[in-house]
Amino acid sequence: RLEQYIVSGHVPDKIELIIMGGTFPSFPKKYQEEFIKYALKAMNDFSNLFFKNGVFDIIDFKEFFELPGDIRDKKRQKLIHEKLLTIKEISNKKITINKKFNNKNSIIKIKNKIKLENEQLRNEKSNIKCVGLTIETRPDFAKLEHANEMLRLGATRVELGVQTIYDKVLEKIQRGHSVKDSMEATRILKDLGFKINYHVMPGLPDVTKGQDMAALKEYFSNPDFRPDMLKIYPAMVLKGTKIYDIWKKGEYKPLTTKKAVELLVEFKKYIPEYTRIMRVQRDIPTFMTEAGVDKTNLRQYTHKLMEEKGIKCRCIRCREIKDQKIKKIIIKKIKYKASEGQEYFISAESENKIVGFCRLRFPSQSLRKEITENSALIRELHVFGPAAGLGEKGRVQHKGVGKMLLREAVTISKKNKKEKVVVISGVGVRDYYKRLEYQRDGPYLSRRI
Repeated sequence: RLEQYIVSGHVPDKIELIIMGGTFPSFPKKYQEEFIKYALKAMNDFSNLFFKNGVFDIIDFKEFFELPGDIRDKKRQKLIHEKLLTIKEISNKKITINKKFNNKNSIIKIKNKIKLENEQLRNEKSNIKCVGLTIETRPDFAKLEHANEMLRLGATRVELGVQTIYDKVLEKIQRGHSVKDSMEATRILKDLGFKINYHVMPGLPDVTKGQDMAALKEYFSNPDFRPDMLKIYPAMVLKGTKIYDIWKKGEYKPLTTKKAVELLVEFKKYIPEYTRIMRVQRDIPTFMTEAGVDKTNLRQYTHKLMEEKGIKCRCIRCREIKDQKIKKIIIKKIKYKASEGQEYFISAESENKIVGFCRLRFPSQSLRKEITENSALIRELHVFGPAAGLGEKGRVQHKGVGKMLLREAVTISKKNKKEKVVVISGVGVRDYYKRLEYQRDGPYLSRRI
């Protein structure tokens, strides 16, 4: 995957890794650890192989990946796989590979058995850094036991398959969790510092359009929910699911594209400024579905109808600065209750566009020794604009906006008599916080204030 980024003209020095497509914490712990460990190792080894003194070496890259070449060439694929497996499988003893790749030496030194903790430490200094790790799961596999394990793996965001607020519907589609599970998991995860992204699914069996709208509104009117992000997936009929069986019996009619767009347009009026709408359609080709929304560009249809109706959305995605020039920056704060804790959404804005933001939380409970009763949690720090390489200045990034937001978070924490700030951080971002006098504190970084 890293090779593909380079070939398409991008240097992927900041990686947001998302483990998609299932309830990851339900897998054996050994599998989970190996999956994450080798993903980090791929970034670290890629960095060692192709960066010299922080500069990408295109010659070594081309030689390793047999370029230029035909991606369909089986011989080329076999040669590359042999090289990658040689690097991956070194584990139990001190060893130095000195293997010729097209008459040029590439040397990798592995001094210890491959461990997750070692790869995390390597990644802090890597030229290919994991700046965020997202894990997808059901709410019943996102309780304290699972959340602590996700922290150990280095996760910073959890995507919860909440689907709906109606227990009868969850039972009918045999979802395997309850609405209470969704509320409990949300509170636990927030109180541990995670960012929360809900997956919600309008158009499920036995749910009317009015009930769908009521559910979408309740995700933000009810403080037991209030996610940071949202993926809205109108229900689609796929073979092998309970919904498919119900649809086949003629007992269910899924949302059409037209009705889904109308629902989304109406809902856009009620989205708070602290939430980002990540997706409005599942990343599944329509030829794989039996019924339901038949367009893959649902967001485009939604925005077109919004323009026609003069509706403006205030979600983060619709207001981020992108490549516009920054003028005067002002700091805005939104204070709100969520999952029995106190939240602050602190945004840096220029002409009503978001330049960056920080999520600060005073947790409702102390679930780990690192998070004391007088601790404040920084759950997210994000600066927008075109991505700037590590150590480089961009139009928005690496210009002090993040530090400005952090200072404001610390100021708010002091005013509320907090004594400690705890940050959840991607392993590749730890050095940034260390330079600001934060220190490792279990899976977090923290400092006294």
